Amino acid sequence: MKLTFLGTGTSTGVPSIGCECETCVSDDPRDKRLRVSVLIEFGPTRIVVDTSIDFRQQALRAGIRRLDAVLITHCHVDHVFGLDDIRPLNFRHGAMPVYANEPAWRDLKRIFQYIFEPTHFGGGLPQLVPHTVVPGGTFCIGRGLEITPIEVIHGKLPVIAYRFNDFAYATDLKVIPPESMDALRDLDVLVLDCVRIKPHTTHLCLEEALAYIADLKPKRAFLTHLNHDILHARDTKLLPANVQFAYDSLVVG
Repeated sequence: MKLTFLGTGTSTGVPSIGCECETCVSDDPRDKRLRVSVLIEFGPTRIVVDTSIDFRQQALRAGIRRLDAVLITHCHVDHVFGLDDIRPLNFRHGAMPVYANEPAWRDLKRIFQYIFEPTHFGGGLPQLVPHTVVPGGTFCIGRGLEITPIEVIHGKLPVIAYRFNDFAYATDLKVIPPESMDALRDLDVLVLDCVRIKPHTTHLCLEEALAYIADLKPKRAFLTHLNHDILHARDTKLLPANVQFAYDSLVVG
């Protein structure tokens, strides 16, 4: 399995508009963070988790020419506002399977009403094939890729983390319920939310993220959804040997 981090930044991206902090003025490319998303490649299968608000830029940068599916974690702006940009893929490959939980579908159908209840003529509309996921309801895309939705809690919002065989992607969370912890064990790679060093009300801070990693014991872990409090070169020294801050365009094989 091959993972490409399309974006590793929090909702504002990094640099943040109008900010002149050390991270935002850094010339280290690892401190330039588009909104969070990941590309998964397993044999010929290509899947994106979340069509971030920067999806067009990310797809061009990563050379994405086709996708077999889009998986949605939850319906916040930074994670889904690139959904309209799947249209060029529709033009070439037809309707796109999109997977999300019921709360996310309710919001997607409200925000993107023009897709689901078209009332105009002219202009292109994204072509979607909706699928509703439930925690623990494993499904397959392609040959040999098992995907298990896992519920985590982002403030009060249920968010879907996804396990792909021995890799899991869990962003935008504050709490992992006990039953979800069991579904995240025995991993080769865990990608986990970590918005900043100090505590946050709806996201994991560094101490909380490292505590979950110590409990789950993946072979490797990558922290994502990073804000501008985290300076890559400076703060890497805070991490155990098997953990690192993800950065845009990082490829993990």
